[in-house]
Amino acid sequence: MSARFPLPYLVVIPARFASSRFPGKALADLGGKSVLLRCVEQVRKAVSNESILVATDDERIVAECEQHDVNWRLTSSSCLTGTDRVAEVAQQSDAAWFVNVQGDEPFLDPVGLRSLLTAVSHADASVGVINAYSAISTETDFRSSTVPKVVVDQHSRLLYVSRGPIPTGKSLEFSSAKRQIGLYAFRKNALELFSGRTSKTPLEHIEDIEILRFLELGVSVKMIEVESVGIAIDTPEDLARARQYLANC
Repeated sequence: MSARFPLPYLVVIPARFASSRFPGKALADLGGKSVLLRCVEQVRKAVSNESILVATDDERIVAECEQHDVNWRLTSSSCLTGTDRVAEVAQQSDAAWFVNVQGDEPFLDPVGLRSLLTAVSHADASVGVINAYSAISTETDFRSSTVPKVVVDQHSRLLYVSRGPIPTGKSLEFSSAKRQIGLYAFRKNALELFSGRTSKTPLEHIEDIEILRFLELGVSVKMIEVESVGIAIDTPEDLARARQYLANC
């Protein structure tokens, strides 16, 4: 199930078992299905199953994929980030673009994924990466260090992304802001540049936000607006909220 994919794009879902903040979260139960499987099922609403690949370094996740007819590929346990894992997949694929969907997004909006793929089909040659964002509606999210905030120019190119509250004025007030969403598309050559680093770039290291590596390496990042993807599972508390959300649906 790890064959080559001569496709215009490949949707890659990086999935680790040994997550630092929540070990085993990819296989955590969410309403009778794993978090990872719920993510895959949402992706299947937007693209064909043959266009989806889970990239993992753990045999337990491979077993989950095998059980549910999900394509998979084993990647190195030494990958620094999920994007490095996608880059490793890209080395063995003929696809022109690689779409990165976070495996901890069980309520991913298929419409947002389709919007990203539309942007891929219309991207000009200067664009190396496409990323999604949505509007921030609460000051709590604006102040939260777990919510990356993006600033874009008038052409929707990414200027900066930070865990800090940006943009803001001298009084540090909240007026309007945008949050990064975990939907990405990478050209193959941009991934090659990214993975050519043996360590994180300075701003990437400070903020712990992978897309900053592309900015620091001079890659143009196009931003598109989508609806929020709901609850990302980063902690056991997030899983509890997701279970409650599912129970109320």
